[in-house]
Amino acid sequence: MSAPLRPRALRAPLAFPRTLTVGVLGAGRVGAVLGAALAAAGHRVVAASGSSGASRARLALLLPQTPHRSAPAVARAATDLLIVAVPDDALAAVVADLAGSGALRPGQVVAHTSGAHGLAVLAPAAAAGARPLALHPAMTFTGTPDDLSRLAGASYGVTAPAELRPFAARLVADLGGVPEWVGEAERPLYHAALAHGANHLVTLVNDAADRLRDAGVDRPEKVLAPLLRAALENALRLGDDALTGPVSRGDAGTVRRHLDRLSATAPESVPAYLALARRTADRAVAAGRLRPADAAPLFDVLDGMEVASSW
Repeated sequence: MSAPLRPRALRAPLAFPRTLTVGVLGAGRVGAVLGAALAAAGHRVVAASGSSGASRARLALLLPQTPHRSAPAVARAATDLLIVAVPDDALAAVVADLAGSGALRPGQVVAHTSGAHGLAVLAPAAAAGARPLALHPAMTFTGTPDDLSRLAGASYGVTAPAELRPFAARLVADLGGVPEWVGEAERPLYHAALAHGANHLVTLVNDAADRLRDAGVDRPEKVLAPLLRAALENALRLGDDALTGPVSRGDAGTVRRHLDRLSATAPESVPAYLALARRTADRAVAAGRLRPADAAPLFDVLDGMEVASSW
C-alpha cells in the first residue's frame, strides 16, 4: 500500500522592509524622477549615478540629499532595490559589468526601466543571486519636478517572476501607478505600441506645425491644440469611430491636392503622409466607415504617388 501523499509546502512570500534602501543607476529623465518619487513615498534613496552634466543637474534638482557615486558603489549601497535607468542598448553591458564586478548581492532586487527589455537582459544579475524585475513607466518624461505629478495614475509595464509580483505591485503603488503585467515575449510588442503612439505622435504634431507655418499660420500650436486634444480624446473613447477627414470619406481629389502641394513644399513629409493615409483608409474600410468601392479611387491616388516618389 502506497504512502499517502503529503501536501506540498507553500513557499513563504518574499519579505522586504517597509522602507526600502534604494540606489538609482542612471540619472536621466526617468531615473532621477523615479528616484525622487520613491523618496517622496518614504523610501531611502542612498546613492545615485549619472555621468553627464545634465544628469548631475537633475540629481541636484530632484535628489539634492542623495550622494553621487560610481555605478558599482550605487549597486552596493542599494541593499534592497537598484533601479537601472540606462538606454536600452546599454542595458545588457551595464548589468553584465555590475555582476562581473561583484557589486550585486543575493536577494537584492535589480529593476530596469526599459520598455523593450524583459527579464532576460537581467540574467547576469539573477546568476549573482539578485531578483530581476522589469518596471517600465508608460509616461513621457522631461526630467523636472513637473513629472512627479504626472506619475499619479500612470501605468507601468511590469514583467516579474511570480514570487516577486507582490513586491512589484507594492512598488508601483508606492509610485502612485497601476501595474500592467506584460509577458517576457511580449515586451517588444508592448514597447513598439507605446513608441508608435507617443514618440511618433510628437513627430507627427511637429510636422503638422511646420506645414501650418509654411501656409502662413503664425501660431500653429493655437490652431492645433484644440483639434488634437479632441482627436485624441475621441480616439481613446471611440476607437475607429473617431475617424474623420478626407481619407475616411474617400475624398480622393482632396488627398491628391494635399500630396501635390506637399511634394512641392515639403517633400520630406510625403512618405509619412502616404503611409498614414493608407493605414487610415485600411482601418476605415475594416471598420465599415468607408465602402471598398469608395476607397478604390483613393488607393489609386496613393499608389500613383508611391510609384512617383520611388523614381
